[in-house]
Amino acid sequence: MPSKQSIKMSQTRIEQLLAFLEEEPNEPFNIYALALEYTKAEPSKAIGYFEQLLHKHPNYVATYYHAGKLYEELEMEEKAEEAYKKGVEIATEQNEALALRELKNAYQEFLDFKDM
Repeated sequence: MPSKQSIKMSQTRIEQLLAFLEEEPNEPFNIYALALEYTKAEPSKAIGYFEQLLHKHPNYVATYYHAGKLYEELEMEEKAEEAYKKGVEIATEQNEALALRELKNAYQEFLDFKDM
């Protein structure tokens, strides 16, 4: 269970990130950073930010790995599979070797676990 101090620090970061998002609402990194921060605190809010990224900024390749992992954690298997597949496609198009490798590995682990 998170300590009171870590919860307070997380809230402070979330407040800062919300201010950044207000200043630059179309900056995908601001949305991505909020999604990651909410992953720890409020996964349902994180999903909203990840889905915003997936729809408004589909070429922001970093989204796909973390969205897929969160979908997995929340037992949203179809969404996880979609995120991994689309992420592999985008990473391939963008020639992002590291992201591609991470997404392929995550997708394979997902498939292996799903088949158990």
